[in-house]
Amino acid sequence: MPSMLKSLKLLSDPTRLRILMLVGSEALSVAELQEILGMGQSRISTQLSQLKTAGLVADERSGKNNMYSCTAAPDLMEVAQLAAEEVPEVAADRASLRHLLGKRKDSARAYFDELAGRFGKDYVPGRSWKALAEALLKVLNHRVVADLGAGEGTLAQLLAQRAEKVIAVDLSPKMVEFGQSLAVQNGLTNLEYRIGDIEDPPIDAQSLDLAILSQALHHAEHPQRAIDAAFRILKPGGRLIVLDLVQHHFEEARELYADRWLGFSESGLAAMLEKAGFQRVETVVADRETSGPNFQTLLGIGERP
Repeated sequence: MPSMLKSLKLLSDPTRLRILMLVGSEALSVAELQEILGMGQSRISTQLSQLKTAGLVADERSGKNNMYSCTAAPDLMEVAQLAAEEVPEVAADRASLRHLLGKRKDSARAYFDELAGRFGKDYVPGRSWKALAEALLKVLNHRVVADLGAGEGTLAQLLAQRAEKVIAVDLSPKMVEFGQSLAVQNGLTNLEYRIGDIEDPPIDAQSLDLAILSQALHHAEHPQRAIDAAFRILKPGGRLIVLDLVQHHFEEARELYADRWLGFSESGLAAMLEKAGFQRVETVVADRETSGPNFQTLLGIGERP
């Protein structure tokens, strides 16, 4: 266990304290810390190294970047937060962090706005009809279904053939507008589109029989929050189906497809489902693409008790 005295001495430096406050709120890369703090890379890296050696932060590889998060004990963080109130720059740091997180989300939104109207015609990693079919076989008949992160709603329109009501949620207003027009054209009066974030979908608690995250979770800023939200809006006995990419190293996906995460491992997805409270969790690699970069499709299912 890190020494409290040594930790407090380390945090007497305002820069290290500011960094700890930031990574205590959000996992951040060195480049993002540079943007918020307005400091050079070498200075920030040095401070992070000292905090890591003291056991106050940890880093995890995400593509080309190391993402730093806080690992300090709660009692130390309580003291650190009190001390941070005496550092004038901390308030500005919080505002800059909110702005940075907004830019992350805006980047993904702009990407999908550009795709609206041609999304179904272009290649999308992991959009495998084989995988979708395997998921749909498990759907059977459900009354109220939500397609979370629906895009233009290809899957939602398929679900509307059998469900009593389908709610398609997407962050992009243009994508929602396009999907709704398709639903009208196809006479799908039981398909409703709503603008919203999959981490806080505009759906009443315990109102769904089935929720689906199809190739949407790797766009979420906080995947666990999206799965927690799905748990909230499902009725007892309701199920969540997750279709996503198996963890990969195709870094270009961040630029090409606005991916926030480079897929998930089977164990990682199962752990998130269980943490949210789901039971009878199952995961399987449902498809493997034969051409490069050889994406694999991960299927996960959980039931709300």
